[in-house]
Amino acid sequence: MSTEPPAAPPRVSQPFTDVVRIGVRRTPLRDLYHHLMDMSWALLLGFIGCAYLVINTLFALAYLAGGDCIENARVGSFHDAFFFSVQTMATIGYGKLVPHTTYANAMVAFEALCGIVGTAMATGLMFAKFARPTARVLFSRVMVVSSRDRVRSLMFRMANERGNQIVEATVRVVLSRNELTVEGESVRRFYDLALARDRNAIFALSWTAVHPITPASPLYDATFESLLACDAMLIVSLMGIDETSTQTVHARTIYYPEDLRWNERFVDIISRAPDGRRQIDYRVFHDTQRMELGDPP
Repeated sequence: MSTEPPAAPPRVSQPFTDVVRIGVRRTPLRDLYHHLMDMSWALLLGFIGCAYLVINTLFALAYLAGGDCIENARVGSFHDAFFFSVQTMATIGYGKLVPHTTYANAMVAFEALCGIVGTAMATGLMFAKFARPTARVLFSRVMVVSSRDRVRSLMFRMANERGNQIVEATVRVVLSRNELTVEGESVRRFYDLALARDRNAIFALSWTAVHPITPASPLYDATFESLLACDAMLIVSLMGIDETSTQTVHARTIYYPEDLRWNERFVDIISRAPDGRRQIDYRVFHDTQRMELGDPP
């Protein structure tokens, strides 16, 4: 690989996962559960809150369409109809506002059913999202190309941000790039990069993954320009078992050619606290420093 760290221009291409699908029939309702599970907590709670307001608004309009169908409610009052809908959907029943026509009773029965089903779905969704195991793995923002044991190597590091441990952790690095076949066809090919150590019995502190750039490595003759020209990316995935929940967790990230730092090494982050315990300084987790990269043996 190149020994000079060229200036990296800003990335203008879209992320690997941002794909426009043409000719595929869209079925948003079939994938609604997955979309909701992928939402952040803030977006999910906002979606549930908006849906709650919209549904109660629609029922309030339906009650208003029935005329004077709610006892003790002001005729034509959206305010009274809306809060009567809220009481009905939540099965509160304060006793002040009650239906007194067949139309209103039918609407109340339908809304009560919608409330039961909606509460069950929202509860199940939130429980599934809350119980889903996740890994808080911190990946370094960059990779470095430097010497490790006098062998030119590609390195990045990870850290477990949680206080517990990930046991039997396994990391995998895949190089993805565009290539031309003998027939001149452009294809996307993937190469597994061999790591000096791809398993960790207990992932509790920091872990620096090292890929020796030997003649057998797909990166042996690569340069920054060649990686950029073939739209290369390095896909990193980590899997392990959460010690607390005993469930499998995973995390992944993607590095692009602009994320490589040539002839640099990571700053040390592990030290000893005054009481003898190991400590990690996350403030410099992503920092690198210049080093001379000697020729490998």
